[in-house]
Amino acid sequence: MTEHRTVPEMMGESDVVDLLLAQHALIRDLFDEVEQAPADRRAEAFTRLVRLLAVHETAEEEIVHPYARRKLDGGDAVVEDRLEEENQAKQLLMEMDQAGVEAPGFMENLALLRGAVTAHARSEERYEFTQLRAHTSEAERRVLAVGVKAAEAMAPTHPHPGTESAIKNVLVGTPIAMMDRARDVIRQAMGRQP
Repeated sequence: MTEHRTVPEMMGESDVVDLLLAQHALIRDLFDEVEQAPADRRAEAFTRLVRLLAVHETAEEEIVHPYARRKLDGGDAVVEDRLEEENQAKQLLMEMDQAGVEAPGFMENLALLRGAVTAHARSEERYEFTQLRAHTSEAERRVLAVGVKAAEAMAPTHPHPGTESAIKNVLVGTPIAMMDRARDVIRQAMGRQP
């Protein structure tokens, strides 16, 4: 797998729906990679999966969902359902991250996480993305794609200063911290309070 494929802001799609669908496919590929990785490479593969999930979900929460709330019939309900699904997956991701890839039950939890993320992605595609495509112009979707890519490009990818290693940083609470930092950067860029 080429490295730039795991950097969502480098993806070529210019329509936000196409971009998010491509990211969902990439997330599925990264789950495969973590599942198939030898034990000594699993942490690195999981790190890339965690980063992609964190920046993808944060960009959706800060850019796509607010737009969907305004543009879609019943947009508030559609988005609230997606946020509930995301929160369930985030909780499991946080628990896995804190336990580490060598923890007993990691692979079983990875299967549970994959199921939750896949079900969430299917619901987004069916209930949110289909309506976004139907109720927005091509120009609106292009602007949203630019916003999502910019937000993802600004998301932190390096460990906090003072941590012993990148792996330790990723395996100790990073998904939520990464989402929080990405959210702050996105809000600052959009002129909103963090």
